[in-house]
Amino acid sequence: MNPVDSGTITVQQGGASVRPEAKGRHYQRIIEQAEGLQPLRTAVVHPVDALSLSGAIEAARAGLILPVMVGPEAKIRAAAEQAKLDLTPYELVPAEHSHAAAVQAAALARDRRVEALMKGSLHTDEFMMPILAEEKLRTERRMSHIFVIDTPLYPRPLFVTDAAINIYPNLSDKRDIVQNAVDLAHALGNPSPHVAILSAIETVTEKIRSTIDAAALCKMADRGQITGAVIDGPLAFDNAVSREAATSKGIISPVAGRADIFVVPDIEAGNMLAKQLEYLAGADVAGVVIGARVPIILTSRADKSLARLGSCAIALLWARYRVPTA
Repeated sequence: MNPVDSGTITVQQGGASVRPEAKGRHYQRIIEQAEGLQPLRTAVVHPVDALSLSGAIEAARAGLILPVMVGPEAKIRAAAEQAKLDLTPYELVPAEHSHAAAVQAAALARDRRVEALMKGSLHTDEFMMPILAEEKLRTERRMSHIFVIDTPLYPRPLFVTDAAINIYPNLSDKRDIVQNAVDLAHALGNPSPHVAILSAIETVTEKIRSTIDAAALCKMADRGQITGAVIDGPLAFDNAVSREAATSKGIISPVAGRADIFVVPDIEAGNMLAKQLEYLAGADVAGVVIGARVPIILTSRADKSLARLGSCAIALLWARYRVPTA
């Protein structure tokens, strides 16, 4: 019997009983948190297929965004006709092709004509390149991506970072990656998130760089270079999510079994972890890029409706929580 699909099994995880039929409950709460906030005026970049276009319009109908469709007008209208969607309420900014749409959208954000950017039907690197190149969209903080994962087998949202932007981050990059995730957790209502700096083992060794980085990040938190969270590492994933696993290994940690944020060594580890949770644990995967002057909504063509709405709600809560740092 599959515990994710069954409505009769109670899963014991992280010290709490979670019924699998509660799937999607974390995103529902996040979307409810966003109710009543002014929707984000959002440039939706190259929404030329029915899925990306309908996702943006669904988020608009939910009161999360005010979409500005940026891309080839004929293709956008064809996608709308295919999906039987009415584009009349929405602004359309013509652009010749996907690259031009990404450049145009970055310019709209630079000029403060939109408050957020949302990926449509184009590759992530093509979408992000003009954003990263636009100096006026940068802050002193490095941009990083944060997955906010809703899995029926975990009693709270599970943050994974960075699995989409920074390929092999150095220690300075990781400091920003951790602080970005902590700040986002605050925006979503968690005033003191528990952060696990992940590695393959729990002891520090020069043979595994991520263990040295983890130890340094913990000391940086002790010295106030990272604030607003309880941080520990290196921790293996099992110890981060299970007190029993940590106890069996003699690990004494304020984060073990209680982690909210999982900081991965590199993009490969993060990407595999997020996709394993999605495809093997029945999780939904939403997320945003922060560290820029506007939140950046990175949706996947494989994202389900609730995950797309979750990403938009997360971006809205972040944008309304604080003004990006200078």
